[in-house]
Amino acid sequence: MNVPSNLKYTKSDEWFDPASGAMGITDFAQSQLSDIVFVELLVEEGDEVTVGKAIASVESVKASAEIYASAAGKVTAVNKGLADKPETLNSDPFGEGWMVKVEGGAAGEVMDAAAYEADCAGRAH
Repeated sequence: MNVPSNLKYTKSDEWFDPASGAMGITDFAQSQLSDIVFVELLVEEGDEVTVGKAIASVESVKASAEIYASAAGKVTAVNKGLADKPETLNSDPFGEGWMVKVEGGAAGEVMDAAAYEADCAGRAH
């Protein structure tokens, strides 16, 4: 499981990059969902999001899931390319698989990489 140390993580398996304002789903989340086949982004540039607001909906061959904002702020960018290539979330969830970028807000209840790894390990058994 890939857990970059520069990111912050939520218990609901979203990540947040305080440096860029980007957020998305974690490697753990995409592995639990399996092959992601559909992504719908639920916010637009200029929208205000609050922590816990649904920012995207994803569907895989196993399940569907809502993706929630891990930080509050004004949406400055939306990764529209995910609609055409939803599989990017499986291959590169922390890079090209970012979903939304925000500015001017604060992260919600987030964990560092070590705490998130421990949380995932506890749920895997």
